Amino acid sequence: GANWSLLVGSVPRKAGMERGDLLGINGKIFTGQGQAIQSNAASDVRVLVVGNPCNTNCLIAMNNAPDVPQNRWFAMTRLDENRAAAQLAAKANCQVSEVSNVTIWGNHSATQYPDYYNSKIGGVSAPEVIADDTWAHVNFIPTVQQRGAAIIHARGASSAASAANAAMDTVRSLTTPTPSGNWNSVCIASDGSYESKEGLITSFPIRSDGENWEIVQDLPINEFAREKIDASINELAEERELVSDLLPV
Repeated sequence: GANWSLLVGSVPRKAGMERGDLLGINGKIFTGQGQAIQSNAASDVRVLVVGNPCNTNCLIAMNNAPDVPQNRWFAMTRLDENRAAAQLAAKANCQVSEVSNVTIWGNHSATQYPDYYNSKIGGVSAPEVIADDTWAHVNFIPTVQQRGAAIIHARGASSAASAANAAMDTVRSLTTPTPSGNWNSVCIASDGSYESKEGLITSFPIRSDGENWEIVQDLPINEFAREKIDASINELAEERELVSDLLPV
């Protein structure tokens, strides 16, 4: 059986479609994929869901494969992380490789919260380097949140090559030790950390030792960030309600 399953096959989002439209269409696909993993995958299988809406698709598949432990299921926000890092590098006029500690919180959707305040540029706090909270609130966050829709609008299709690259980045981050002091973003089944709702597939800052992973704890969350994270978590809870008939009790 498979040791890594990358679930990339979903009905793609077209211009004018909202994520809610995709939930019903794709939910049935991921029910079947979860059942197939339950029946056929290796005992140590790891699953990364890329097909959108990836958080809730992952939730559906995971709930249809009850024998696969929840800590083996992931959904992708690395593409958003990579986009956020590129925006920070452009603003700071530096190389993307100098940007670290970028967190995407919540849902891989337009409610995601790219965390400006805990990001670092050249090892220094991003707000200290950029010193422009207005830019962060008015330009940076909405640009990262809306980037997927902007690409679909511009080229009539989603960014398949960038997503494939981000999927490889995600697997690499989970299977190799995270550089000291850094972290990466990935969606996992929430344990309630950072006041998130337990059981939802939500994006967190994650560190790996190459075998196991953990959520980076105790990052400061200011009032602005708290409001944004809560909005994204609430959207995930609403999505779970919409697909509740596909989640075995």
